[in-house]
Amino acid sequence: MTFVVTENCIKCKYMDCVEVCPVDCFHEGPNFLVIDPDECIDCTLCEPECPAKAIFPEDDVPAGQEGFTALNAELSRAWPVITQRKEPPADAKDWDGKPNKLPLLER
Repeated sequence: MTFVVTENCIKCKYMDCVEVCPVDCFHEGPNFLVIDPDECIDCTLCEPECPAKAIFPEDDVPAGQEGFTALNAELSRAWPVITQRKEPPADAKDWDGKPNKLPLLER
């Protein structure tokens, strides 16, 4: 099983999770992070570190967000690995908890 970054990360992109990952499975896009399912070792360290509560075990992805499992796999092949935490966007708190952010995802 792997962990999945879901919709609430879009435009929040907090990176607390990146620092605790022992295998560098996070990949960074313009306004979203994803987890490479082939690299994730299911260590559970990232999930509690996410301020936006956007990371879930694959089997517990919220209803309606199941597509993020495939999206994480797809984008992790295209985006670069990130191994160090960066500052989140200045308006991250404004976006935390807002619904229907998928159309705002920048590839």
